[in-house]
Amino acid sequence: MKLRGCGTALVTPFKQDGSLDEPAVRELVRWQVESGIDFLVPCGTTGETPTLTHEEWLRVIDLTIETAGGRVPIMAGATSNNTREAVAKAKEASSRSGVDYILTATPYYNKPTQEGVYQHFKAIAEASTKPLVLYNIAGRTGTNIETPTLLRLAEIPNIIAVKEASGNIAQIAEVCATVPEDFLVFSGDDAITLAVIGLGGVGIISVASNEIPAEMSRMTGAALSGKWDVARLLFRKYLPLMQANFIESNPGPAKAVLAMMGRLEENYRLPLVPMKKETRAKLEKVAAEVGLLQQHAAVK
Repeated sequence: MKLRGCGTALVTPFKQDGSLDEPAVRELVRWQVESGIDFLVPCGTTGETPTLTHEEWLRVIDLTIETAGGRVPIMAGATSNNTREAVAKAKEASSRSGVDYILTATPYYNKPTQEGVYQHFKAIAEASTKPLVLYNIAGRTGTNIETPTLLRLAEIPNIIAVKEASGNIAQIAEVCATVPEDFLVFSGDDAITLAVIGLGGVGIISVASNEIPAEMSRMTGAALSGKWDVARLLFRKYLPLMQANFIESNPGPAKAVLAMMGRLEENYRLPLVPMKKETRAKLEKVAAEVGLLQQHAAVK
């Protein structure tokens, strides 16, 4: 399956007692696939992965694979700031039948040098039997994958793509202009999806598509096929939601909206907590304005 378009960085539903809500995971995946999403990313940052046990991490991946049933590619998150652990997780995830790609982020907290970043990803790539997608999000990890480092990493055969969430559009432009033609660049930020595609990117690994999978898929597909008028109309309508998803720490707002839509129970694991009353009110207003709450009312 060709990796392109809009992939959802899935939230992980929990029950009120804090346990994994397996029926809600299955229902979310089913709805995503039926809405036309291009690929799915279980156990990324949006999935509250740092709070999952090893067994839960594997279970979420397996539930996603089983429910998707081969209809879309699966990109499993496998990140650690301990290289040996990241290697072990990538090896284990890539051995899962149904995992097509591995997503792995820069080591957080350690703040390695660029050579350390290179050696970290090289070790994971050598251990993984599935293609690797690197995740650059310095705002969460404290370390940027600088373009010269990324170009070195792109020479490693099974490192095939980067999810760029550096927040630096000049850096993303440089990446798009200098990586090999067959190396894929995905936006890691919904609000700059069209800009990244305009620069040569191939899509988005999205938070907003948890809530609006059909719309994000249409927007991304329209841009990739050159239908910029359609893409811009969708972008203008849903930009407020893309922005509101980060009014508090991700995935808080996305989970809150999904709960408003009746898709899951709004439960988190510490250190994440429910949204503040005033920011929730702003989020609910945005969700209502883009039609998500009316859709839920119609379903009920």
